[in-house]
Amino acid sequence: MKKILVLHSEYRNLGGEDIAVSNEIKFLKKHYEVDTLIFSNKTINGAFFLLGIIFNSNFNSNKLLKKKLDSFNPDFVYIHNLWFAASLGIFKILKKEKRKVLLKIHNFRYFCCQSYFIKKHLNGNNLCKACGLNKQSNLFINKYFNESYLKSLYSIRFSRKYFKIIKSSNFKILVLTNFHKNFLRELQIQPNQIFVFNNFLKMNNLEHKKINERFMLYAGRVSKEKGLEELIISHAESRLKHITLKIIGDGPVLAELRRKYKNYNVEFLGFLDNENVKHYIKNASVVITATKLYEGQPTFLCEASSMGVPAIFPDSGGISEFFPKNYPLIYKQYDYSDLTEKINLSENIELLKKLGNSNQIYISELLEENSILEKLELILND
Repeated sequence: MKKILVLHSEYRNLGGEDIAVSNEIKFLKKHYEVDTLIFSNKTINGAFFLLGIIFNSNFNSNKLLKKKLDSFNPDFVYIHNLWFAASLGIFKILKKEKRKVLLKIHNFRYFCCQSYFIKKHLNGNNLCKACGLNKQSNLFINKYFNESYLKSLYSIRFSRKYFKIIKSSNFKILVLTNFHKNFLRELQIQPNQIFVFNNFLKMNNLEHKKINERFMLYAGRVSKEKGLEELIISHAESRLKHITLKIIGDGPVLAELRRKYKNYNVEFLGFLDNENVKHYIKNASVVITATKLYEGQPTFLCEASSMGVPAIFPDSGGISEFFPKNYPLIYKQYDYSDLTEKINLSENIELLKKLGNSNQIYISELLEENSILEKLELILND
């Protein structure tokens, strides 16, 4: 049985990537001998953090990795997030020991942090579709993290070296979509290094979705780049304004949206745990997102599909790869009159039932356990 060591740095605030890694570890343990090395960004030792900034290598993390490699002796080291807690020093150790490496890239941060200047980051655009950073006339530095220049500068330094390592190494790079694979190819990453490997998603029982309630649902971060203000307005301009739009999640614009749209048929539910979110998804007539970003594997939309709930979403990045071809509820990104028309289409309950059923079958075939396992075996044996 193959031995796999999973390495991941958890984010300060629990996010979709952390959940995906946790789900994948459970999946891997059913088929391989698995050990984990999980770091956390919630409590960072000041001295080690400062040294990490200076040397792009964390002494404590390196020590833990060496110990784990000696005790477990894995056939493959499967890396997810390295930011801050794990650091880049692990690559040097793995190269020295000639370990086989899989690197899964969940987002586009490596791309957004390649320059110290915002002008070069945005490349003439008003918004970065990879991270959501907006053009600001008073901003000169590429402030990737709004709350901190120091954190942003460290991230840029980290990213530049990280991407240089990726380009010069021969380990296998795993991405979530063909869109991201082509994105990396355009950045001169060798095509034979890149593999599309979706996040594992536990399927719900395949049964026909019954539409008992009539509400639309968004769940995720409540921020400008998620397009929630445009979504609320598009909903208000539709024929279905009488149907409640429920928004689950927290974020920097939640209070503003609550105040500004208190007289609209919108219900802000705030942060809910994953089980409560699934309850709302299961009972929604349709889920919806107006994201302005590329996104990776849309967990919210995929979970909805697994429950037979159809989705409305923009044609952006690789989102459409998780839905059947010619899916009728995709709208042209940034065309909010088109979004309103797609909302109007969801008035047709029979259409929603049909789409929910076809989405459920499609996502089950794409992300079910045997399919994911087969893809991984091909990658490991390549």
